[in-house]
Amino acid sequence: MREYLLVVLVAAAVTYLATVVARELALRWGAVAKVRGRDVHVTPIPYFGGMAMLVGIVAAYAVARQLPFLSYRGSESLFRDAGVVVLAGAVICLVGIADDLWEISPLMKAGAQVLVASGLVLSNVQFYSVPLPGGGIFVMDELQGALLTVIIVVVTVNAVNFVDGLDGLAAGVVGIGALAFFWFCYQLANVNGATLANTGALLSALLAGACLGFLGHNFHPARLFMGDSGSMLIGLMLSASAITLTGQFPATELTADADGGTASLLPVLLPVLLPVAILIIPLTDLVLAVLRRAKKRVSPFEADKQHLHHRLLEIGHSHRRAVLVMWMWAALVGFGTVTMSLYSGALVAAVLAVGFVATLAVTLLVRSAEPVDEVALAAPPEELATPPEDGATEGL
Repeated sequence: MREYLLVVLVAAAVTYLATVVARELALRWGAVAKVRGRDVHVTPIPYFGGMAMLVGIVAAYAVARQLPFLSYRGSESLFRDAGVVVLAGAVICLVGIADDLWEISPLMKAGAQVLVASGLVLSNVQFYSVPLPGGGIFVMDELQGALLTVIIVVVTVNAVNFVDGLDGLAAGVVGIGALAFFWFCYQLANVNGATLANTGALLSALLAGACLGFLGHNFHPARLFMGDSGSMLIGLMLSASAITLTGQFPATELTADADGGTASLLPVLLPVLLPVAILIIPLTDLVLAVLRRAKKRVSPFEADKQHLHHRLLEIGHSHRRAVLVMWMWAALVGFGTVTMSLYSGALVAAVLAVGFVATLAVTLLVRSAEPVDEVALAAPPEELATPPEDGATEGL
């Protein structure tokens, strides 16, 4: 556990420091988020947060390779699979940087996401089987495993992109999800008497640290946005950490819970479902947005200000409190799903019920005394001054 904690701290520290450099590069190269009709920020903000997170992830990965516990003999597959994912993250981050600079088309980004996910498959980082309740195993053929892998990666990447609408929201939601999945990987290995050094736990630690370090500059009022370079990077890392788990643990080991019994449908499918479960709120937002725009007969990529985080602002939450509310829901869903997969009993159900009621109460009953528009923020620096844009679009 101590070495995992060191990995988290290295990723966080390097990301925090690299963010300063990334911000200066974004300003120099003109990679700036202009104020659009659907945005809540009132001054242009530089991008390239993904670049800083990638530097933090690579640095922490390099440190992890030198740690005795993680680099013991026989851990070649751990670092091989993790290295493949980090390399894929670097590629998709470069695609995001290109979009931050030149706004490439949604179709090109979608194609790049599919190609990067296919690269994971070709490197044998993919789903091979799905354990079934009662001890059965559904073994996938190559095509089925490849399709499921690509779908999970692409859906997760775009869900993170959709949730990136308020300062600190995406980094916080994904960071919480990474911590929840780290706990699942660690406890699963512990329950089954397997080595605690596994790829899923390492990738989750890398991701959690990078998100933590980035939040130092991204929590409201943000000095830097992650941009598509960041949202696609952390979306891929989150989904890939779940995918590597199924390849490293025998399918039969995924069917045992922490109470010594046979797991139910929820825990055995958790490696597939967790990225979706953690991002259930942004995924719901995505579906509602598509349905809303289809009803209006406009493009699903047409921007609007009716996302869930916009509605939290409308009912009276401040920017920061709206983000904290979304974090609470992410923690409830992420840690609640993991807890139900590992433990059972009345106490677990009671704790989760109390958590749900408390989160719902904070969402609906607490109001902010701060003005919703928050226009009174500090005046924009001269180098960032730029007029708003009309006709903004969003999506892939």
